[in-house]
Amino acid sequence: MTGRGPARRGVLTAAAAGLAAAAATAPGAQAAEAPRSGAGRSRWTTSWATAQTAPTATDTVASAGLTDGTFTATVQLSAGGQVRLRYGHAFGTVPVLIGPVTAGGQPVTFGGRQQAWVAAGASLTSDPVAGLHTPDAARLTVETRLPGPTGPLSFHRNTHASHSVDGTRTTSVFLLTGVEVTGAHGPVIAVLGDSIAEGVGTPDDADLRWPDQLARRLPGSAVANLGISGNRVLLDDARFGPGGQARFDRDVLSLPGLRTVLVHLGVNDLQQPPSQTDPALLLAGYRQLVLRARNAGLRAVGATITPFEGWTRWTPELEAVRQRINAAVRTGRVFDAVADFDAAVRDPDRPSRMLPAHDSGDGLHPNPSGHAALAAAVDRRHLL
Repeated sequence: MTGRGPARRGVLTAAAAGLAAAAATAPGAQAAEAPRSGAGRSRWTTSWATAQTAPTATDTVASAGLTDGTFTATVQLSAGGQVRLRYGHAFGTVPVLIGPVTAGGQPVTFGGRQQAWVAAGASLTSDPVAGLHTPDAARLTVETRLPGPTGPLSFHRNTHASHSVDGTRTTSVFLLTGVEVTGAHGPVIAVLGDSIAEGVGTPDDADLRWPDQLARRLPGSAVANLGISGNRVLLDDARFGPGGQARFDRDVLSLPGLRTVLVHLGVNDLQQPPSQTDPALLLAGYRQLVLRARNAGLRAVGATITPFEGWTRWTPELEAVRQRINAAVRTGRVFDAVADFDAAVRDPDRPSRMLPAHDSGDGLHPNPSGHAALAAAVDRRHLL
């Protein structure tokens, strides 16, 4: 199926009060895309992505921001091709000046300029990076200068990969939200997920999260991992960010060239206080996501909720709710297709638990073997 949600464009705004008239500048004409339907589909797809949250007081770098600082991210792409970057400041209150920027050692421009402003609450897309053409599954290093002072920075807290701020290691990503490419020749997928999709249970820098492993199973596919640890379908949280319904438009529908969204949320609605114990409410939340996906011309695949007995907040009552939700999802009356993650990792002798060979040790998060089983549970035919 084809998608037609427009790519989110950066709104470049005039600077703050000391700058007399920094004109608002749109990204270069190359960034303008036709509606994504039929032959007009965007040639750009998101090869790497992350979803943002607002910093809390314990997030010292993000909450303080940077002044004349450099953030360096090394990201694992799925599909390759020509490259452009996307920045976002979803939770910002003031504009932030970005640049100079390099990607793969090549200078990055915005409307032909080395620097651009990303407005509070907006996003910013670069020009295609001259001289840079990446293969599938490449690693790409992006170096971003932030003259600042930036104020608090919208960020992703833990990508389970190593980056740096002024030479100091961090697993967080600041402002950078996506690397877009032109070379996808397989499925184009967004994963709206929680800590399991984010990579909890896998080693840092190993790229063994199940969305990574899915991309390797499908050469040429573009997979955007929008997992946020602790995220839910229904409720927002100051630390874990807006729930899936609240962030769907920004994090999913903004992506260019998207064909399919795979929803991998629900376990936190059950196990995080306040626990959701009415299956009908969670199923209604799923149906709203599916409706919005279909309205944008996207296919919606749903993942069943994986077992979590052994986790500190598991109860038999929550297990009964999980089973009822999964049974409804499996009927095929909620999503367009189903990835049965529960069946992929559960212990057949005790279905409320994960198979020990797949358990990272906490009862909730799969280890790399479990992530491989999740990736194998996604049927390619459901992604096209």
